[in-house]
Amino acid sequence: MTPVGTELADRVLGGWLGRIAGNRLGKPVEEGDHWTRDRIDRHLRQASALPLTDLLPAPAGDGAGEDFTARPELQGCVRGRIHGSVRDDDVDYAILGLYLLETHGFSFSTEQVGYLWLLRLPYLRTFTAERAAYRNLAQGLRPPLTATYENPYQEWIGALIRADIYGWTCPGLPRRAASLARRDAVLSHTGNGVYGAMWAAALISAAFSAATVRDALDTALTVIPASSRLARAVRRVLALHETRMTWEDTLTTVSEETATLGRLHTVPNAAVLTAGLLYGDGDFTRTVTLAVRGGLDTGSNGAAAGSVAGVLCGAAAVPAQWKDPLEDTVRSAVFGFDGVGIGELATRTLALVEAGTRA
Repeated sequence: MTPVGTELADRVLGGWLGRIAGNRLGKPVEEGDHWTRDRIDRHLRQASALPLTDLLPAPAGDGAGEDFTARPELQGCVRGRIHGSVRDDDVDYAILGLYLLETHGFSFSTEQVGYLWLLRLPYLRTFTAERAAYRNLAQGLRPPLTATYENPYQEWIGALIRADIYGWTCPGLPRRAASLARRDAVLSHTGNGVYGAMWAAALISAAFSAATVRDALDTALTVIPASSRLARAVRRVLALHETRMTWEDTLTTVSEETATLGRLHTVPNAAVLTAGLLYGDGDFTRTVTLAVRGGLDTGSNGAAAGSVAGVLCGAAAVPAQWKDPLEDTVRSAVFGFDGVGIGELATRTLALVEAGTRA
């Protein structure tokens, strides 16, 4: 049963808190060419932080953390140094999606998504497929050509990270959530890139009413083609989990099977996310930490895992070490939203849920 009233509000807030906290956890180690799964765990062992139950520790100056200190903004993401959130596109797109639905409603067009990018999002805060689509929009191209012209990133993870708002605003309605996410995704992605957005939106939507995380994952698979590479990778993780294979061995098996796709492709990241959710088994801390320890796009995987886990457990059940340092504040590159409160974002999202039920 889909929650209503106070419980629904708590779940929506849990989704926002989970996305922001999970992104912040993974951001310092998201340079996946350097921060492999083995290197992340080696850093944690050297810091006596395994099993990971809190924010990442700062590097100890042993060389393993050299990329931690290369980017000044990462200093606000490690244990003991956090005051509010840090800006990241994993959060910017959730905010932009909120503004899209407030401005154009649930009948928005793909063209309107693109217009809001040009109006509210700085070009240099876009990356890979989104930057290619932004450039194409600025040159006068229209969807779906914006996704295909000189864009080698069409199946990368960008559209998946934009999908949360459609799940949060369609609780218990996974097909509706997937349809909205698809309309957004085709601005910049094709194939598995679009399927990833549909799957993520449906997964979050299903988390509002699913009895278990496995039930939510099973529901999410119903909105994408069963023969797609994304669906096959998710089913592979589900099958390995059923055999009681360890989390480590499951990721090793799947990473070997998807290694040719690259670290920012939707498919291997969805596999890491699925493993984090399954082996986390509804526990917020274990879910987000496993998703980040899995490597690849750690910021995005931590954010997505946190969003699902936050919806499943609700904001009140998110442990204090994840939400208190955020100080109810979001840094954002979306014009007009820098410094907005997380509670305000959740309240505005809840208003959209109520508007959607009347539409």
